[in-house]
Amino acid sequence: MIDPAAIPAGFSIRTAVIADVPDILRLIKALAEYEKLQAEVVATEERLRESLFGARPAAETLLGCLDGRAVGFAVFFHNYSTFRGRAGIYLEDLFVEPAHRGSGYGAALLKAVARLAVERGCERLEWSVLDWNAPAIGFYRRLGALPQDDWTIYRLQGEALQNAAAP
Repeated sequence: MIDPAAIPAGFSIRTAVIADVPDILRLIKALAEYEKLQAEVVATEERLRESLFGARPAAETLLGCLDGRAVGFAVFFHNYSTFRGRAGIYLEDLFVEPAHRGSGYGAALLKAVARLAVERGCERLEWSVLDWNAPAIGFYRRLGALPQDDWTIYRLQGEALQNAAAP
């Protein structure tokens, strides 16, 4: 883990507020571009306001800011392990703009989420990474994360989800 003292001056991490929605959407679109998944982004500022800051927030967001400008983010939410009988945190997205990588910002964001997990009594912090994303895989391994090769993610969405929900 990168020593927080080694992070350049001017970088800070804070909890996102509703006024940050335009920056959150900008970072989501930048992440989608990096992952070559731009066509998948249907999020709007209105959707983000409701899902992140509405009556029942679905996730939380930390922003990594350099001299006050958001250059990275971590979006996460609680999950639950029946075997452990405890909550965990699922890191949905961790992203730092390409121009700011290698400065310790990503590690600082991940460490901040890990700290929240520990403070909240969570048993684990987990996430998914695209198989082709060697830089991210290397980054996570250097931090001590281990792949869970014995699990495969399944997903229902769109028409398949509608069909599964039908009576």
